[in-house]
Amino acid sequence: MDNHTTVSTFLLLGFSSFLDLQDLLFVMVFFSHVTILAANVSIMVAVKLNHSLHIPMYFFLCGLSFSETCTTLVIIPRMLVDLLSDSKSISIPECATQMFFFFGLSGNNCFIMAAMSYNRYTAIHNPLHYSILMTPKICFQLMMAAWLVGFLVSVCIVTIVFNLSFCDSNTIQHFFCDISPVVHLACDYTLSYEIAIFVLSAFVLVGSFILIMISYVFIGSIVMKMPSAKGRYKAFSTCSSHLTVVCIHYGFAGFVYLRPKNSDSFREDMLMAVTYTVLTPLLNPIVYSLRNKEMQIALRMTVNSANRFILQMVNKRTLNI
Repeated sequence: MDNHTTVSTFLLLGFSSFLDLQDLLFVMVFFSHVTILAANVSIMVAVKLNHSLHIPMYFFLCGLSFSETCTTLVIIPRMLVDLLSDSKSISIPECATQMFFFFGLSGNNCFIMAAMSYNRYTAIHNPLHYSILMTPKICFQLMMAAWLVGFLVSVCIVTIVFNLSFCDSNTIQHFFCDISPVVHLACDYTLSYEIAIFVLSAFVLVGSFILIMISYVFIGSIVMKMPSAKGRYKAFSTCSSHLTVVCIHYGFAGFVYLRPKNSDSFREDMLMAVTYTVLTPLLNPIVYSLRNKEMQIALRMTVNSANRFILQMVNKRTLNI
């Protein structure tokens, strides 16, 4: 089908209905973003610097932190600019680029969490052969597979969306280029396109969620057969942080992307989107660090090392002056 697009830019009017709250929203989102960056970078640095954390579980956690940091960088800086700007326009190529990276990274997050659940299953099911089954090479291959699948699906979605013709309204009722608000502006958006986008979205969300649940069904069956109550508690506690993050992530993402859409639901979806673009990346490092003593120790060591480095730099400057 030929593309008959007549518009060259979109308008992101997500927060325009909250004019009195724009300054407050800017401050809240800005400090949330700084906290997200600081928390996730701290986790990555702690894993890198502490050799005791050079194991598959922390390799995947480091990968998830990096991916979530990139996801927020795709959305939040643009959101902050729009909150202070009168012009909230975004060109079609910029919109397509934002959508590509957001859904590629989001899909990557889903499949990294699936790899993390498989890693936990392997550790509980085959503790004696764990180091053989989860070698650095296999962990790297699982990570690369997550990135590859996430971005392949994203390419398919973006190709479908931006092959549509946009010839009437150019106002997106959202704060970023999300799928539904964009495709509902198209003048040739048909049921076949809707089904294709739904299948691709379901492949990422439902597919990765099924993989996670399969791992946890097997984990549950193994743990329930353990004779020791202490052993069962220890096994479940190692999975609790990951399960918490999975529930938060899939709960909000599933609500937005796997339910029927109409123009009246965009405002509701936008509020949910604030949760999974700002709140979830903020909660994830907190959940993993609060429930993990090794990570708490590593983070304290990293913070102390950073403080010592800063003090040394300050002292050197003072002496030079």
